[in-house]
Amino acid sequence: MGKAKRRAVCAFAAGALVAAGVVARAAAMLPGTVYVAKGEGLQLAAYPWLKPAPALIYPAVAAGADGSRNETLTLLEVLPLKTVRVVETERRTVEVLGTPFGMKMFSDGAMVVGFTDVETPQGLRSPAKEAGLKLGDLLVSLNGQKELNNDRAAEAIQESGGSALRLVYRRGGQEHEAELTPTWDEEAGQYRAGMWLRDSAAGVGTLTFADPENRSYGGLGHAISDRDTGKSVALRAGEVVPVEIVGLTRGTRGEPGELKGVFGQSGAMGSILANDETGVYGRLMTDIPQGQPMEVAMPQEVQAGPAKILATAAGRTPEWYDVTIERVNLNSRDANRDLLLRVTDAKLLEKTGGILQGMSGSPIVQNGRLVGAVTHVLVNDPAKGYGIFAKTMLDSADRALETG
Repeated sequence: MGKAKRRAVCAFAAGALVAAGVVARAAAMLPGTVYVAKGEGLQLAAYPWLKPAPALIYPAVAAGADGSRNETLTLLEVLPLKTVRVVETERRTVEVLGTPFGMKMFSDGAMVVGFTDVETPQGLRSPAKEAGLKLGDLLVSLNGQKELNNDRAAEAIQESGGSALRLVYRRGGQEHEAELTPTWDEEAGQYRAGMWLRDSAAGVGTLTFADPENRSYGGLGHAISDRDTGKSVALRAGEVVPVEIVGLTRGTRGEPGELKGVFGQSGAMGSILANDETGVYGRLMTDIPQGQPMEVAMPQEVQAGPAKILATAAGRTPEWYDVTIERVNLNSRDANRDLLLRVTDAKLLEKTGGILQGMSGSPIVQNGRLVGAVTHVLVNDPAKGYGIFAKTMLDSADRALETG
């Protein structure tokens, strides 16, 4: 084979590998299932070069009793990339809020948030560590005592008289059993287990939306987590209350800022039915907060470009601020990072430095539709943050009502 021919073959092979890589990356962008509004075709606003194949080449195929169909997505209607399941659904309208709210939660057990050594004649001991406990473990029963909280755990430890207690704890979604043997603390004059427990949590966030039809709400965009362990609080009961923002700490590079709020005295607005990775959800017991009615966008309708967030930086009244959506991920493994956005509003940047803790849940609106909610700030760049798709939160709110 001549040199020219070898170069041509190598160039062709290299081109083929590059094309294969492009196809693989493009396919990885796409979810397995896409929801579209009834009567509307499939369009990917974030990836305009990905289009459904012409019906004459790859006709849609019925995929299920729910009326779904399989459609082939292509690169510029030429190169087939991936077959996705397309499900038609009603387009929902909600009240877009952006108002601050407080959360009071009681956990389904007592969480281990720290350890301490107990001085004994045999030296320093931590019975909790000896029992195999770790930070973030959730104690669900102690000597048969269920609905465990801090007080009940303390009572069981004192009543043990130093005898072994049967312990059931939850770690990573799995329950485990162990024996916990408290030891006498001479200085304190009581039996101790060498651990710190927490059975409740509270925080401030932002309400994203309310659904007047079923009185549900969604907010925060991520789970309420224990401040010491970072573990999600396993919900037993909880309520949401009005909050007034009375101050803030401005965000700087490496130091995220936060809103400072005061819980209202007017009582609970509603119950908390779910605390999961996508947000906090429940049922409103008072009047539906007045917001702005908007349609909820399907994830594939969101695109990089100008948008707005509705956030409260003072008092109880939200304001609109300009942002830019820099990246849309339709197939994210982490729902809290579906969107990457940057604050471009000079007024908000001057006042807060960007996104603050407490703004989680602030609605993101684009083209007149609710597309998502703010979830996290980037510690090294407070002007930037992540967001979650609004439809993901709405689906979670529906499930919370069904299971709660």
